[in-house]
Amino acid sequence: MKKTFYFIRHGQTDLNSKGIVQGRGVNSPLNEMGQRQAKAFYEAFKDVPFDKVYTSTLLRTKQTVSEFLDLGIPSEELEGLDEISWGIYEGKEQDETIMSGFGEVVSAWRNNELDVRIENGESPNELVARQKQAINHMLKQTDEELVLVCMHGRALRIMLCHLTGVPVNLMDDFPHTNTALYVLEYQKGLFTITDHYNVKHLENL
Repeated sequence: MKKTFYFIRHGQTDLNSKGIVQGRGVNSPLNEMGQRQAKAFYEAFKDVPFDKVYTSTLLRTKQTVSEFLDLGIPSEELEGLDEISWGIYEGKEQDETIMSGFGEVVSAWRNNELDVRIENGESPNELVARQKQAINHMLKQTDEELVLVCMHGRALRIMLCHLTGVPVNLMDDFPHTNTALYVLEYQKGLFTITDHYNVKHLENL
């Protein structure tokens, strides 16, 4: 069976624009720009006949795809699509101390140390395990051939790695911005990216 997945990152929030760490534990809404991004994505893709919409459990993903839900498309939220947990950094402004800590962790990840995490947070390997449960759930739904998945920046880059066979330590090689789109086709047990970082809908914002 062939499935097509439209993966997007949620729209902008005030915390995004202010450089405040969100992660899994901060449930912030879209700001005005985020709502405009969501509208632009909807206008560009509203005619795609999605069988299902999946979101994380966080408000910003559900708001991003709300107009698709208003069409009556079935939806489901999955914890496996939640953002990585940034632990003690969540809700805090990215000052020099936090930026330094982030730098050390991201550098460790780049060095393939994928069990490293922020204190009380999540490691990439822990996130991958959670994501694989979500993907397996979606793949089991035999009546869903075309699905929209709204999730989060770091989580999406890690998802793209393990779905397409790219080492997870190369997560930052995937560009991302709010409502950027990646389209993946699943067939014969393999995922292939057919549309890479599509941001055409954002050109006039």
